[in-house]
Formats: sequence, C-alpha cells, structure tokens
Amino acid sequence: MERVGLDRVCAFVNGKGGVLKTTLTANLGGLLAVSGWRVLLVDFDPQGNLGLDLGYRHVEGRDDEGIGMAQSLMFGAPLKPLKDVRKNLDVVPGGAHLDQAAAGLVSLAGKDARKAKLALAAALSPIAEEYDIIFIDCPPGNEPLQLAALGAASRIIVPTKTDAGGREGLLGVAKRLDSVIDVNPGLDLLGVIIAATSSSAKSVQRIVREAIIDAFGTDEVLFKNMVRHAESPAQAVRERGLLVHELEEQVNSGPRWFEVLRGTAKAGPSQPRSAGNVAEDLHRVAQELVVRLEAAEQRNAS
Repeated sequence: MERVGLDRVCAFVNGKGGVLKTTLTANLGGLLAVSGWRVLLVDFDPQGNLGLDLGYRHVEGRDDEGIGMAQSLMFGAPLKPLKDVRKNLDVVPGGAHLDQAAAGLVSLAGKDARKAKLALAAALSPIAEEYDIIFIDCPPGNEPLQLAALGAASRIIVPTKTDAGGREGLLGVAKRLDSVIDVNPGLDLLGVIIAATSSSAKSVQRIVREAIIDAFGTDEVLFKNMVRHAESPAQAVRERGLLVHELEEQVNSGPRWFEVLRGTAKAGPSQPRSAGNVAEDLHRVAQELVVRLEAAEQRNAS
C-alpha cells in the first residue's frame, strides 16, 4: 500500500554533486507547470537549494528548512506542501532537518529495512493524486535519503556532466537501484541528461556519450537534448530566485541599450543575454521528458 498513486514520480539522482540536479528539477518542473501540469517538487536535499532557485529560501512562513518532511519520514506526519510557489507548482521544502531524518532512517532500517526504504513513498502516497507529476531532487551522497527517494520513484532521471566524476556518479546509481529492487521492482530509468556542457565541446560530448552507451549497452538511455553551461544566467537566476524561462522573459522585456542611451528608458539590472540559449535547451529537454514518459507509460500498459 505504500506505493499507491506513485506512477508519475521522477527522481533526479546522481552520486556526485554539481551536475545540475536541482537546476533541472526546478526548471523542468516550472516549465511543465507553465504548460498546465499540476507539479509537486520535493526538495530531498539537506542543502535546500531548491528554495534558492524558486525564491522562498529563508522566507519566514514559507521555508521550514525540511521540518515537515523530516516529521513525515520519522513519525508519519501528513505532508503539507508549500502551495502556489508558482502557478500549478507546489513544493515540499528541504533543508538541514533532513540530516536528522536521515539518521532516523538509518535507525529504522536496523529494525525494518523495507519500511525505511518506503518512508518517502508512504509520505507522498496520500497527496500524489493531487498532481500530474512529482519531481524529487535527491542529495548526491546521503545513502538513506537516496534509498528512500528511489523507493518512492517510478522513474529516475540521471543528470551528468562531461567530466569523469559525473560519469562515475552516474554509474554508481546502478548500485542504489539494486538496493531498492525488493520494495520497488518497477523502478525504471527514464534517461540520462548531459548537462552543463559547452556547445563547442563536440569531442568531449562524443566521448561521454560513447562511455554512457557502453555502460548501459544502448543509446536509448541518452536524452538527445543537452543543457549548455552558461555561468552568467546560472548565477543570476539563483541570486534572484528566478527560473531560467522567467529570467529570459525579463531579458526580452527589458530596455534596449540604445533606448537607455537616448534617455527614453532607464537601465535596469544587468541581464545575461545567454539566458535565452539555456532556456531553449531546457524547453527542449522538457519536451523530450514528456515524450519519453508517455512512451514508457504506453509500453507498460501494453
């Protein structure tokens, strides 16, 4: 009964940090919400950085730093998501209190390993029907939280950079999958997304793609679309609590340089012009994610 209604729960996971798990969780969730999907984002990381991307971090009455999630995991308290962070978008905040929850899951696993692995599934199941999709932002190295996330997910999405560390973290995910197969035998890999790459690094991308294909035995695991690295918009969105498509809208609606020069408009804050490139990448990845999800569901139904 712990996994009722969890057919559209996707966990973004990699054993290494800094591979854009949080960025993809926030921005792909935001794009689906804009398109009309009812979206729940679960910040399952003690760092709580999803709150920075969405602008509610350390806001009194909004950011509980993971207390609600921790109480749900440890004591079975009902989850109460933060409502309307964006239109159609709710969030379960993460934060420092999840470290305590992780310790509690370790203790619980000593008594009942199955219950510990299904703790997040049990928390999400009563509210899952309120949403069209649920994304979980997983911590990189916290094993009890990762196992609980994989116990709740129906699909996993693995972001990776082109460096060796990102690829090693990707391959380490397979070991986690083996650890939850007893409680979640239907868990499936939706795909691998190459992120934070340069559009000019063709040879590096080719090497990474070949390594991933060699590891999984097929190129079907790879998303065809990638997300380019752009330092300026990455810094701007986190500082301002904006999603990339929201930053792109600001850029497009802002005054032009010649208008400022003529005195017909006032200069606003400096806007990174490369935001449009990253926004375009994210739009394409979001579209591919939906196509992959629907194809997977059709295969399961047949």
